[in-house]
Amino acid sequence: MEKRKKLGEIFIENGTLSEKTVARMLKISQRLNKRFGTLLEELELVTGEELAAALATQYGCRVASNFAGFAFAPELLSIISVDVAMQNHIFPLKLDNKRLALAMADPTETRIVKNIAANHGLTIVPFIATRNEIYAAICRNYLQKDVSKSTTTTVLVVEDDKLIGTMFGDFLSRQGYRVVFASDGLEAYKAVLTERPQVVITDLYMPKLDGYGLFEALRSVPELKAIPVILISSSVHPEDEVRAFERGFFDFIEKPVKEGTLITRVKRALQFYERKYQIS
Repeated sequence: MEKRKKLGEIFIENGTLSEKTVARMLKISQRLNKRFGTLLEELELVTGEELAAALATQYGCRVASNFAGFAFAPELLSIISVDVAMQNHIFPLKLDNKRLALAMADPTETRIVKNIAANHGLTIVPFIATRNEIYAAICRNYLQKDVSKSTTTTVLVVEDDKLIGTMFGDFLSRQGYRVVFASDGLEAYKAVLTERPQVVITDLYMPKLDGYGLFEALRSVPELKAIPVILISSSVHPEDEVRAFERGFFDFIEKPVKEGTLITRVKRALQFYERKYQIS
């Protein structure tokens, strides 16, 4: 059996990267405990298309592209839930005679493929696609909304009290931020997927899904886990602030919230977001 080539070797052979760059990035990926291909794409050393093509070569698969603009049947989409699709960067392309064509960003995710095959009695035919293509297809087909292409810094405000949410929106709009609103955690989760905010401000106590639940949902999706989340609460329990930081929230603000406090914390969160891929 022929030994599978390493991803770095493929990029060197096709002239995308030099040996020196590959060696350096391998060390960094190990230090950051981040997948090599993902790191290369995040640092824009390779494009999503170049990474998909290299992975297809490495694993002997075909590449799927330009499918995000199509509408897929609900029966096909029902095979994989939106949460599973987002968490694993997969999308069902076609079902034909118990054979499911499945777009994947990471062909090493064999566990989820085996689970889908076993649960539905299917044979999975993997295709490699870019994360952006899969992400766009999920938003359009599962959430019935295209991914926002806004270049303006976006802040998502999650607050079930409309007056407070509007006040926060006014504070942020005066600073030139694009503000998106959600009234509960479930609505906020969908908004993060489609609106791509750089910062999320969320109330703790909300219907359907509270601030903790929203935070955990975001952390389960690799594309979203780096977004700083600021928790706001009117709770008089001092342990709430401790619990928020222990869970991994970027910041905690107690109500009532002053304009200067909110803007300062948001600016600090944005600085963190913009530096998240810097390598020292």
